[in-house]
Amino acid sequence: MIIYPAIDLFEGKAVRLKRGDYAQMTIYSDDPASVAKGFEKSGATALHVIDLEGAQKGKPTNFEIIKQIATRSGLFTQVGGGIRTPETTEKYLNAGVKRVILGTAAVSTPGFLQELVNNYGESIAVSVDIKDGLVAIKGWTEVSDRDALDFCCIVEELGVQTLICTDISKDGMLSGTNMELYKTLRAKLSIGLVASGGVTSLDEIRTLSKLGLDGVILGKALYTGAIDLAEAISAINS
Repeated sequence: MIIYPAIDLFEGKAVRLKRGDYAQMTIYSDDPASVAKGFEKSGATALHVIDLEGAQKGKPTNFEIIKQIATRSGLFTQVGGGIRTPETTEKYLNAGVKRVILGTAAVSTPGFLQELVNNYGESIAVSVDIKDGLVAIKGWTEVSDRDALDFCCIVEELGVQTLICTDISKDGMLSGTNMELYKTLRAKLSIGLVASGGVTSLDEIRTLSKLGLDGVILGKALYTGAIDLAEAISAINS
């Protein structure tokens, strides 16, 4: 299992939200690239970066910072937030990003998702953000009418190889993750599955690994010190 430290970007800063609420934002650093380097020094091999403004506006807003992060850190960097055109996808992949994550576009334009999967294969991932059993879109500011579990199955059928799944109610709360959700998803899906939202302990990371998940995204728990990244990496390798 791969551990993905998370960097959420807003106005060029590394921030975290509570339950996807932009009114409950904490700024952790004015230099996101240095945060990425710190993760690398702790033993990380991969990085999860989200352009929160891009997710809201539907177009990249922090591209230059993300490019800097991808090139300076040397980590396998996956990026989401406002990626809704082939041009944006190619721009990121040419800038050193290894995997592009679709959210809103995957829900609203499945034909676009299929086109990108056909063209870029494993470099395309889908993020399914769940609120009350439905898929949330546009930076979690809206909730669609799509059943989350059904949508995950559709994504797999389209040939997507990596699925990132977040229970919004758990995100940024340090209250523990939705383990039952990941048990259900792992039983239904055979594609790469990455857990996100609310992971707060090494025991949870070990449990997710035993469930057969392919990755876990760590955000607020790292920034607050609830989880030590080097210890987390050691926990899944021991």
